Amino acid sequence: MKRLTPFLYFTLAAFAAVAPFYAAPPQACAQPQQTLYRRLGGYDALAAVTDDFIGRLASDPQLKRFFLGHNKEGVTRIRQHVIDFLCVATGGPCAYTGQDMRTAHTGLGITDADWDASVEHLVATLDKFHVPEREKGEVVGAISPLKADIVGR
Repeated sequence: MKRLTPFLYFTLAAFAAVAPFYAAPPQACAQPQQTLYRRLGGYDALAAVTDDFIGRLASDPQLKRFFLGHNKEGVTRIRQHVIDFLCVATGGPCAYTGQDMRTAHTGLGITDADWDASVEHLVATLDKFHVPEREKGEVVGAISPLKADIVGR
């Protein structure tokens, strides 16, 4: 069913494009597409997703080592960087002021297995919040290029 859902969205979108209820001039049809940030629910939604995601990472036996030694203020700072990063990556109005991904993750010894576990937790979090498949794919697609800067540093 999961593989069928994107196909159904595509099919419906294609049908809607060629079978309008009325013929309108092209400029009347042009509507700005909402950003992924807006489709996800904005800042508060990203903050809720981040809280759940970080909670999953920090309690995972494989990944919790990355949170050891951080006091409450340190975890709060990490949380804010994640929110700001997601906000920017999804077209939101935030500014990410943290380090670049390569610098931030150098010395942590993150493995491919750690990356895969993190992505699984992110997908589980997005599922928990009932994020539609299209948006979920876009979020994962926005972070996937970062793997080379995060893994093996």
